[in-house]
Amino acid sequence: MFKGKSSYRELLASDEHISTNILAERLERLEAHGIITKDVIHTAAARTRYTLTPKGVDLMPMLLEMIAWSARYDAKTAAPRGFARRVRTDRDALVRELRAQLHERET
Repeated sequence: MFKGKSSYRELLASDEHISTNILAERLERLEAHGIITKDVIHTAAARTRYTLTPKGVDLMPMLLEMIAWSARYDAKTAAPRGFARRVRTDRDALVRELRAQLHERET
């Protein structure tokens, strides 16, 4: 969801190649713990949209620290070096920017 994905189909097509049953179970667990919400969008082709709750958004700083840690200790990390560097050097501004982007997507 931090990468702009909000539907089951978008999440399923992610680079992680997560299986359908695992994705469904994790989304249910995140919803049960109040980290995401699930909304049905009523259009011609009804679809489900997942969004982060305030509780989910508040996990962002911790996730950013995990990205920075991974970039430092894992030579094969998928974390872009420039992004990880920004987490280390300009973390507070990055958090504000990402929160604003999430808010913009949800409105």
